[in-house]
Amino acid sequence: MNQERKFHPRFFHVGHNGKLKALESIDAALAVLNGAGAGYVWFDFLDPLREDLEPLIHPLCLHPLAIEDCIDEEQVPKIDDFPTNTFILFNSYDYIDNTLVIDEINFFLGKNFLVSVHHCHTGIKDFFEKLDEAVARDLVNLRRGPDFLLHVILDYVVDRKFKAIEAIQEEIDGAEEIILQSPSSFKPESVLRLRKSLLSLRKSLFHEREVMVRVCRRDSPFITEKSIYHYRDIYDHLAKFFEAIEIYREMITSLMEMYLSMLNNRMTRVANRTNQVVRRLTLINTIFMPLTLLAGIGGMSEWSMMTGPENWSIAYPLFLVLMLVLGVVNYFALKVFEAKDRREADSELEE
Repeated sequence: MNQERKFHPRFFHVGHNGKLKALESIDAALAVLNGAGAGYVWFDFLDPLREDLEPLIHPLCLHPLAIEDCIDEEQVPKIDDFPTNTFILFNSYDYIDNTLVIDEINFFLGKNFLVSVHHCHTGIKDFFEKLDEAVARDLVNLRRGPDFLLHVILDYVVDRKFKAIEAIQEEIDGAEEIILQSPSSFKPESVLRLRKSLLSLRKSLFHEREVMVRVCRRDSPFITEKSIYHYRDIYDHLAKFFEAIEIYREMITSLMEMYLSMLNNRMTRVANRTNQVVRRLTLINTIFMPLTLLAGIGGMSEWSMMTGPENWSIAYPLFLVLMLVLGVVNYFALKVFEAKDRREADSELEE
């Protein structure tokens, strides 16, 4: 397990000009933090273990339970306030190969420090490269405090959420096209997978929205009034994402209903064709049943016995004509009865 993890700590000192200065070790970062210099320190960890975070517990007064939450990747988004810091747990999304991946990002926000703990399973290099680009683009705000740096990171994470949600929307639209064009090639398990992913997103976004509500009403003393406006923008994005997920869930339900309806129509058409075939066979059987009876009687010589053996040359042609007439009469009689039944059914529908 330890050999597979991608532990990679980074430490930066953010000066009064907003520029980031890389620090060599956690001890160097703590030394800068304890010094009298201006600015603040950013501790950035990727896939750490508990022993990797323990050196920060006493210097930064981090609560051990919050450290446990950083290690446990099965937590839901939340915010906890402590005397010297605020702990925030958030999620990031990736949608790769039609699979939703939800990763965890944890933050400890203090007066002069920010600790970020990432758990990324996919796209790690891309994640951190673009995160660094987002941080570099906002150096003006970074100098205003660690709460502004936290906003930059959260804003970047929320932008990645949009990409994942957009990918799910495209897959839903693709499933709808398949159902309309070729219902036989549609796989219902894909919709069930999408439904499961949407439920996971809804759960995450619901809690993240509550976290932003507490942040925007300034429950945390480490988030300044000036930065609240930035966090409200994040809240607006999360609220829109949550509404979009609700719409997509309704679309999933509609897709299943559409698929079942089209499947039912297809089965009905097959049943109608089968009924037509059975109806034709029944019509033929009904017409030929009396003819078969007469043919059986004639084949046993009863007809020649009744008409006389010397009259067979006249009797048998008359017998065949009688069978033909009887078949025609049966056919038209069945047609009359069928038309009568159809008129009665139509009148019942009109009533």
